[in-house]
Amino acid sequence: MKKIGIFYGSSTGNTEKIADLIKNAFGEDVATTINVEDASLKDLDKFPYLIFGTSTWGIGDMQDDWEDFMEVVEKADLKGKKVALFGLGDQEIYTDSFADGIGKIYEKIAKKTTVIGAWPNEGYLFDESEALKKGKFVGLIIDEDNQTKLTVERVTKWVEGLKKEFV
Repeated sequence: MKKIGIFYGSSTGNTEKIADLIKNAFGEDVATTINVEDASLKDLDKFPYLIFGTSTWGIGDMQDDWEDFMEVVEKADLKGKKVALFGLGDQEIYTDSFADGIGKIYEKIAKKTTVIGAWPNEGYLFDESEALKKGKFVGLIIDEDNQTKLTVERVTKWVEGLKKEFV
């Protein structure tokens, strides 16, 4: 399998934890995690496969480092690359903006690249999400606040699907 760059922004450590789980599920020989706080355009160019991960802050915002890194992503040549997304959110407190962070990333990259890794919305209780397109999430959604027990199972299942799409 070609190399995968997992780009994440993490304020509390939860998104970094999920990025590490994803890396371990692919194998450290295949996947590398990179904090967007320290990432550059050159880092994006190294990988044919990319995974972007952000939590959602406030009422639907991307994690702060992602706000800055999106300028780099918008300059990147993503043509020919495959990109998967994962996001964290709290479906009980932020029911009207659940996991909006990856929805915002999706909107900025969807026309520039192939986005893979859609995820079913079953098993979540929320009212609205910018990450929901055509009845599915644009990527893996994790709720570490309310559904921690499902995290490893969800990551494992999602990565197994990505292994088939990253070809």
